[in-house]
Amino acid sequence: MQSQSLRLSGAFGIENLTFDAVPVAEPGASEVLVRIRAVSLNYRDLMIAAGIYNPRIEKPRVLGSDGAGEVVAVGSGVTAYRVGDRVVAGFMPAWIDGPPTLEGRLSAMGDGTEGVLATYRILPAEALVPIPEAMSYEEACTFPCAGVTAWHALVSLGQVGKTDTVLALGTGGVSIFALQIARIRGARVLITSSSDDKLQVARQLGADEGINYRTTPEWDKEVRRLTAKAGATHVIEVGGAGTLELSIKSSQVGGQISLIGVLAGTAEPVSVIPILMNTLRIQGIHVGSVRMLREVLSAFADANMKPVIDRIFPFEQTKEALNYLATGTHLGKIVVKM
Repeated sequence: MQSQSLRLSGAFGIENLTFDAVPVAEPGASEVLVRIRAVSLNYRDLMIAAGIYNPRIEKPRVLGSDGAGEVVAVGSGVTAYRVGDRVVAGFMPAWIDGPPTLEGRLSAMGDGTEGVLATYRILPAEALVPIPEAMSYEEACTFPCAGVTAWHALVSLGQVGKTDTVLALGTGGVSIFALQIARIRGARVLITSSSDDKLQVARQLGADEGINYRTTPEWDKEVRRLTAKAGATHVIEVGGAGTLELSIKSSQVGGQISLIGVLAGTAEPVSVIPILMNTLRIQGIHVGSVRMLREVLSAFADANMKPVIDRIFPFEQTKEALNYLATGTHLGKIVVKM
């Protein structure tokens, strides 16, 4: 059997990615062969393709980390799944539960191991989670990176609840998932964007307040105004060093800043004084475990809530999908239908 796969084979760059036929072996003990039906894209995929994320990545490498599909074969000893089951795979197949480990980090798909932008993929059975009955492949595949990251920040670590105020930066995948998770947990939500149209959509999704950071560049002051000077208890920080100073200024005493992305840079100087004086917790979040994936899927299913999908591309247009992701005009997730 062969799998049609999108690979980084030679020079970096989206234009240099190749569609290749790759042999697929039979699943070994404790493994499952999955026919991938849908894959969601992340900013990380752009960084990998450009050679920024890991310039020394092993090539050729199948891209993509977020895949959902159908079980077509199981290895010996696998009892949890049968042929025909619908499943979604964890971002790091070796991080099943518990605290993060180096082994888990190195198993991240699309970088340390082969990715899921392929028609077939062999995966450890324990790295899979059943897809809730009311959820499509396209919906389920949006969770492994962005959904789990937001859940890890706000629930696994943050234990966000009805007395909290969450500030989410931007309207990409992680921030929109953070908005939805915060609403499920009963928290108040503030969200930023450079687009008033996107802010209007965010309000329709449940955001209590929207802040346009282009027309309000000192958005920390607006956060303070909207929270009666208290600040946010939880900040979903996807900008990195370029926005971290304002996130610190936007935080409540004793607040948590989840450092998730680097869209606005990595090397800006940041004063540590307000971190110390306000007893802030700045926590790096690198996705999460398979258990967290199971939890966030269940939470959305129980709340009858759907993830936000901006656009769906066919597999043969994955390069176009990546270029669209690079424009930053999307809201929520971009999905490739296999």
